Order: sequence, then structure tokens, then C-alpha cells
Amino acid sequence: MIDLRILRENPERVTKLLGTRNVPADQVEELLGLDTELRQALSERDGARAKINQLSKTVGELRRAGQIDEANQAQEESRSLGERVKELETKANALTEARDALWLVTPNLPAKEAPIGEDERDNRIVRYWSLAGGHCGVDDFELPVFEDYQRVPHWETGADLGILDFERATKISGAMFSMFRGPGARLLRSLTSLALDTHTETFEEIHPPTLVKRETMQATGHLPKFADEAYAVERDDLYLIPTAEVPLTSLGRNEILDEAELPLRFAAYTPCFRREAGAAGRDTRGLLRLHEFDKVELLAYCTPDQGHEVFLEVLRQAELLLQGLGLTYRVLDLCTGDLGQSSARTFDLEVYSPGTDKWLEVSSVSVFTDYQARRANIRYRTSTGDVNYVYTVNGSALAWPRVIAAILEVNRQPDGSVVLADVLAPYFRGTTIAKS
Repeated sequence: MIDLRILRENPERVTKLLGTRNVPADQVEELLGLDTELRQALSERDGARAKINQLSKTVGELRRAGQIDEANQAQEESRSLGERVKELETKANALTEARDALWLVTPNLPAKEAPIGEDERDNRIVRYWSLAGGHCGVDDFELPVFEDYQRVPHWETGADLGILDFERATKISGAMFSMFRGPGARLLRSLTSLALDTHTETFEEIHPPTLVKRETMQATGHLPKFADEAYAVERDDLYLIPTAEVPLTSLGRNEILDEAELPLRFAAYTPCFRREAGAAGRDTRGLLRLHEFDKVELLAYCTPDQGHEVFLEVLRQAELLLQGLGLTYRVLDLCTGDLGQSSARTFDLEVYSPGTDKWLEVSSVSVFTDYQARRANIRYRTSTGDVNYVYTVNGSALAWPRVIAAILEVNRQPDGSVVLADVLAPYFRGTTIAKS
């Protein structure tokens, strides 16, 4: 959640910043109005309580002094104030509920470095990388030449090699599910092992639960705004995680950490579950969009001063994997209108898929400032004893379905086999997937 003190002190600035995120000015005005009214009600309630305490002492003093009429009058005033306190409590509870409902769906303030824009069309390409040319700027990039045999969609190659079985996945679970078989399953496992071995030199490996409480989903911003995208187990009020970001963020919920511990870095492999409610007919073939998929996630707690460097560190981790796999990719700086609710700034990594002639998002790296920490109440104590909210940073490194799609297309050979990058050899026990 945004810091309401900033809204109270500079509502014009907050309204302008949130306007770049397509938040209407009247929504910001309503949030400020509810907050102001709530604070006034609480102030009046507290004043009435203080007056009641004062009157209680006065009643006793008057009775001891034999001033019975005055004591009764003071007691009647106290009763009247008691009724007023009850009214104010009811009003404050209603205002708190209304304010918090709006506060929880109000997005984070964008970082000053984030490009201003309305939607994904205004995202800024930062740089490209290819195996032949390495890093290069937007003006210098040329897409590598891909042969016709590399432009076969991954779902065809996967079916020909017997490593992707969408027909049986659909029979078992329905549309937008996948099944990896034989070398395909081993490839998925190999990628996960490679990623964890790469990250866990500096990130602590965590294997979290994949069913979480409502407040755990709320801490990251996935609830209440994205309830329609979540798989819910209503009987137990639990949710299947859409990303390991959700349980990792709540590791420190309601805790005060020591500044000397920061940054804390975590890495987790989990399945992820998303209803993709608005994705009907949009990039749903093969591995492009699934209800369930595997992903390795990185997350860090840090101080505000550490935030930028940790943000770039997570981005580097994701890029190193793509470079090791030899996949052409680009880095996008998301504009304010395309940022996720909790993010202040986000870099997306997209690999090029010659089989679909598209750029496919495989990682999203974000810095959330203290937005999630306020929701989860994650704080740290400084060396001087002050207590502040941590910053959270997270990124996928990597989400596997689209990575595998690109691998099957980019590394396809004229005979239909697929030759994997050398970094996978120790895990895959070889580098070739051929038709059995």
C-alpha cells in the first residue's frame, strides 16, 4: 500500500503520479477524503474518551464534597459521551473498511525513472542480446538469421519428438495445461536444477508451500484486485500460488529484521497456478499460456539504499541464464501504464521465438519499494533504533514454458532433433533430443 502520509502532505503530486498509472483523480480524492474523515472520527472519539475519564474523576470528587446534584449532572454528561463514543466507533469501523478497500487496490507510486506511458505500446526497449552479437543497443540490433527448420512452432517439434503431450494433458485437466514426457520432463527438471545451482551461491534456497492463506495473497497485492485470476480452495479459504513471490514475500510478515541482515535473498522453485481469465483465444497454443507451469523465482528484502543495486542484481541473474542458454532476448522498461499494481519499476525479459515470430516474456523483474512491506508489515530496525519498512524486489529466473518453447525452436536441427546448450549437459546427461 502507498504511504498515506505522502498523500496527506502532497495530494497533488500523488494524484499526478497515479494519473500516469491510469488511476482517475476522483479515486485518489476519494481515498484522501475517507482517510481525512476517518482521522477526524478517531480524533473525536479519543477526545470523548479522555473527557469521560476526566468526568469519572470529577464525579468522585463531587460526591465526596457532598455536591450530589453536580455529581449527577457530570455522570449524565459522561453517559451521553459514552453513547457518542459508541457512535464514533461504529462510524470509524465503517470508514476504516471503506478506506482500506480502496487503499488495497490503489497501485504503487511509479519510480521517477519509469517511462511515462498509457499501455504496453509505450514500453521502452533498453537493449538486446544475441549469441552472435552480445549486448547491443536498439539502433544496432539485427535479428539473427533463422532457417526454415528453426521456424517450426515448438508444439509441432514437441509432438514429433514425443516430449510434449497436449492431447493427454487436455484429457486429464482441460485446455491450457501441458504434459512433458521422457526427455521433455528431464529438460524441465534440468533447467530448474541449472537455475537453482546458479542462484543459490548468493540466494538461500526455499521450498515453500503452494497453498497459502488469504492474507498471504493480500500481502503481495494479488488480492483483492486479482481475485478472478486466482485458484481458490473455498472450503479452506486457501489459494494456489500464482508465483513463489507470494509465499516468499510473507516469510518476514509481521517481523522486525535487523538492518545488518539485509539484504536477504531467497530463491524458490514452485509450480504456479493462474486462471488466465482474460486470455481466451490469446496466445494459448502450446506452451505460450498455461494454467499451471513451473518457475524459479528470486526475491529479496533490502533497505531503500540497497534497492536499486538489488534490483539490477536480480535482473543480472535472469539475463545470465538466458545467455547461457544462447537465446536471443531483449530488455523492456515498462511504462507507468503497464506496471503491475505493486511495482514501482519493472524490467521484462523477452526471448525471441522463431517458430511464432514473437517476443515472449520469460521474466519480469520488479522493485516494489515499501508497498508490499506495508501490506505484510515487514520492517527492519536500524543501528540507531529506528524502525522502517523494508523494500522488496523480485524476479523470475526463469519461467520455463516459453523458455522451453524458444529452446525447441532455436535449437531445432534439419533432421528435427534438438541440440541443447552445453550448460544443460551435466543435468540432462547429454545435449541431444532426438526422435526415438
